[in-house]
Amino acid sequence: MLTPTDHLLAQALELLRRGQFAHARAVLEPCADTPRAEILLAHAHAGCNRVHEAARLLCRQAQANPAARHPARDMLDLLLAHDRVDEAEAVLRAVRQRAGRDIRTHDMLGELLLQRGRSAEAQAVLAEGLALSPAQLTTGNLMAVCLMEQGAFADGRDLLGYILEHHPDSAMTHANLAHLLAAWNRPDAALQAHARALALRPEDAQLRMNHALTLLKTGQMARGWAEYEWRHRLPGRLRLPLAQLLPVLEPDADLRGRTVLVTREGGLGDMLMMLRFLPVLAGMGARVFVQAPETLHGLIRRMGCVRRVFDERRPLPAHDWHCPFLSLPRALHRTPGHAGADVPYLRADPQLVRQWAPFLPVGTGLRVGLVWGGASRPDIPAAHAMDRRRSVPLRALAPLAGLAGLNLVSLQMGDYTRQMMDMPAGMRLYDPMESVRDMDDTAALIAGLDVVVSVDTAMAHLAGGMGCPVILLDRFDNCWRWLSGRTDSPWYPTLRIVRQLNPGQWEDVVSRLCSMLARRDLPPSRLPAQVLRI
Repeated sequence: MLTPTDHLLAQALELLRRGQFAHARAVLEPCADTPRAEILLAHAHAGCNRVHEAARLLCRQAQANPAARHPARDMLDLLLAHDRVDEAEAVLRAVRQRAGRDIRTHDMLGELLLQRGRSAEAQAVLAEGLALSPAQLTTGNLMAVCLMEQGAFADGRDLLGYILEHHPDSAMTHANLAHLLAAWNRPDAALQAHARALALRPEDAQLRMNHALTLLKTGQMARGWAEYEWRHRLPGRLRLPLAQLLPVLEPDADLRGRTVLVTREGGLGDMLMMLRFLPVLAGMGARVFVQAPETLHGLIRRMGCVRRVFDERRPLPAHDWHCPFLSLPRALHRTPGHAGADVPYLRADPQLVRQWAPFLPVGTGLRVGLVWGGASRPDIPAAHAMDRRRSVPLRALAPLAGLAGLNLVSLQMGDYTRQMMDMPAGMRLYDPMESVRDMDDTAALIAGLDVVVSVDTAMAHLAGGMGCPVILLDRFDNCWRWLSGRTDSPWYPTLRIVRQLNPGQWEDVVSRLCSMLARRDLPPSRLPAQVLRI
């Protein structure tokens, strides 16, 4: 039977989960000094920015249970869920100061700093932890990730090798080594490390999914897409019955009278890339229904092969099979249309093209669309870290201002537009994006350009799918979509890749870009002639 104190603790926990930290503290302070009440009170203090009170209680409970999960971990989860990052960091620093030899505190603070993009600070904290225990498993793996973030691949590899000497059966360490080697563009060694990780944990869906991405990056598409299906075993990834998942189709498959529901998955770039497969399904006789973000609806309807398109707010229609966007290549890899429709498979609305034409620069100069930053996604640490690597500061593109005959047009959205408030000297950038409502408007703008210059964002996929010439400014540790060691793309014949030679260094990329633009060395366009020069 629950006691009155148990009821109060349950009430306090619910208040903490709602982010009502002051109210929770008022409930908890009169409670008896039990370990559970003390930990919850510490969380409430942390949320109220009572840093030292929180640290004192957390350290006392951690000292009483040195082999258990550190109670500050739960504090972190609670505060980060309510975007209280600064308070969480302050408490972790106070906890670490009180218990400097508890290596768990170095791990927690180092990981938080790493997630916030402060890799140099994280490295200093983790180095102190490794000084206490040089072969510590978690600390060593975090340090290797930190080194990789800073482009120190060789140092990260050597550290993980040292950790494996002491923990040879650590699947996590083998997997992190595989990830590092793949980012370092050492695919054969990466696949060997993946094999060692999977030998230890063959049923680990996350490890299998990471293995799939490396296979795809090396161009082993059939194996990669089959392995990528393991993602459906991750929590929350497959929301519809597995029994109704579209199977691998045979070359002579007849889908007449069958309805295939293609469901939203991944980011906008993923879906734009996979739209090429919808005409293949329709060509086999399927009624194709598509669930997608509203910003893509106009483009999808104009493809002419989709019976119905809707967003996630609508109930799902009756269907025979469902297929997430990123499972389409696996389902179709045996069919004659396994490569999808030819580019261009996306087209701008001619009426919108005419409406947007006055927003573009006039004259005979080369019209260059420009995208320098991705979606930052600070709520997803791995995606946020990747975005910092793939985005180029607008100031680094200053050499474009010195090229004659260029008309630069911003296609940039989101937080990176703020960089236009501090424009590089001499750069003039047309900016029509404030009035853009969706990807249909953006496609109409792209239809009036000569080339799109973009970092690895959805805009490169949109322009590539339309057949517009694209110059992709790519990071050193490139995404699997752009393969290894190539400057072209099998996905988009009008796209050319200019990749970093060294991690984090954009100077050479911008120099090569300027040379291509100055010489008008562009991929051939497949855009229809829709816009007349004014």
